[in-house]
Amino acid sequence: MTSVTVVGSVNLDLVARLERLPSPGETLTSRGVSHHPGGKGANQALACARLGATVRLVGAVGADPLADEALALLRAGGVDLAAVATVDDAPTGTAMIQVDDHGDTTIVIDTGANRRVHWGGDILTDVVMTVLEVPDDAVRTAMAAPTFTVLNAAPARAVDEAVLRTVDLLSVNDDEQAILGRSADLDALPAVVVTHGAAGATMYRRGRVTARAEPPAVDAVDGTAAGDAFTAALAVSLAEGGPDDAGLRRACLVGALTATRAGAQPALPTLDDIHAYLLENPTWFR
Repeated sequence: MTSVTVVGSVNLDLVARLERLPSPGETLTSRGVSHHPGGKGANQALACARLGATVRLVGAVGADPLADEALALLRAGGVDLAAVATVDDAPTGTAMIQVDDHGDTTIVIDTGANRRVHWGGDILTDVVMTVLEVPDDAVRTAMAAPTFTVLNAAPARAVDEAVLRTVDLLSVNDDEQAILGRSADLDALPAVVVTHGAAGATMYRRGRVTARAEPPAVDAVDGTAAGDAFTAALAVSLAEGGPDDAGLRRACLVGALTATRAGAQPALPTLDDIHAYLLENPTWFR
């Protein structure tokens, strides 16, 4: 069984459903507001657990009523939370999310306790993953782990090239690739996967394309955690020794299935969900 450590963020998401996303300066009335556990690190940790991995999350929450709700699905999913700190000087992270009828989103994050995430680097697992919703020091330490390292460079910001050189798999979307490519030679990295939304994803090794895949056509409801699910699925597949093409197709499927449900963590598929889809669509994975 693949073991994973995720050094990442924990948020509580406040989600407003809208017919369409507002223009600058425009006020719209939502169809309703809900709240769900989220945060890119927590999403990826739970996604890995639902795909059969053993997972430990390194993170931080505030000493406030939001913390229990933000951690609830991780606990229920069997994620080890012993390394999630409770801090007194910052609130639990929150995200304000708007979702339209096409599943497109706008997201504003209040980082809160995620600014306090720290990892001593003493946890050895098959995979160490991190995101850019935590401090640079935490990212640097995580990516220096002597194991398979995965950086989901989101939300997009410049990353020290010395840190990038320690990354085994960089996961970015088109915009994030453009931002990182301004200051670093991404072709020099061992592996880079670039997601293109509904158009799928491309896998590169040392700048050479090794795989391309497209997701199945689905009725998108909420794309909030689709990228997190994609990255988790690809990381687990590659850590298990699977080939690039099969791993990329599996990741596209997991991301697509996530987008068919509302919420971030509530939407993440299980192995049973994947098997059920493949039984109903037996030719898709060929």
